Amino acid sequence: MVKRCRSTARGLIPLKYYPRWAILSLMANGFLMLAIAYLWQRAPYVPPNLPFGAALPNRELLAQARQETTLDVGDTYTLNYQQWVALLAQEARVAAQNKPDNLYILLGDSISLWFPKELLPVGKTWLNQGISGETTLGLLRRLTSLDETEPKAIFVMIGINDLLKGISDDTILANQRLIVRYLKSAHPNTTIVMQSILPHGGEGATWEGRDRLLALPNQRIQGINDELRKIAESENVMYLNLYPIFANQQGQLKMDLSTDGLHLNQRGYALWNTALQVFIQAKLSP
Repeated sequence: MVKRCRSTARGLIPLKYYPRWAILSLMANGFLMLAIAYLWQRAPYVPPNLPFGAALPNRELLAQARQETTLDVGDTYTLNYQQWVALLAQEARVAAQNKPDNLYILLGDSISLWFPKELLPVGKTWLNQGISGETTLGLLRRLTSLDETEPKAIFVMIGINDLLKGISDDTILANQRLIVRYLKSAHPNTTIVMQSILPHGGEGATWEGRDRLLALPNQRIQGINDELRKIAESENVMYLNLYPIFANQQGQLKMDLSTDGLHLNQRGYALWNTALQVFIQAKLSP
């Protein structure tokens, strides 16, 4: 059982209870990862009975979008890629029409897609636009569906599927830069946050494509992340480096944060939640 030190029924400890030195160091020196690691060790919150994988993103918006689309998604939501693109585009239209307060958007692949709503930072409207198997090119091609939305921030994590499919580093990075530039142009009043690609579990992985994971050194992912940081700096957007807090001493994904060495479990998403909360409080709050 996870110890819940002063945690709330809704999630992690409110930031006002965090030690002053942690917040001050974040704001003054940018020691984001140190603060996240410290807070995670104090009180990692994981709902004890959350059925992982049962909660699709954006339940309210998804329900409304389903009522306005002709897609026959069925009870199990087994959609192909094009159906997911169409459904998420419709969901984005609903968000654009309703203009929810404090809108935040997640862009990415299955790692973002399966972020349980219960573990996203509270007090915000989250529009999850992740699709399983998504690549940088696929994401780039569907950014127009978000044009009419008015998010406060957009968090992007993309690239692992490109690497697993043998796409070159230069192509991945070029697409990442195009994604950022498009988002900046379409959403000039929005904070764009590039997130690092997460490590994989190496020899400990049980994912069905394990051989492809083993052929992808985590050092290569780290190299891509270094270049993503440079892109963020040159494009004047923010960068959230999640790699260090998810990696063990060997640079591999900690298996207690993962279901299969590639995807995250509840503890993994709870840690990501902590990182988002600290980042938003330190970087995006007035």
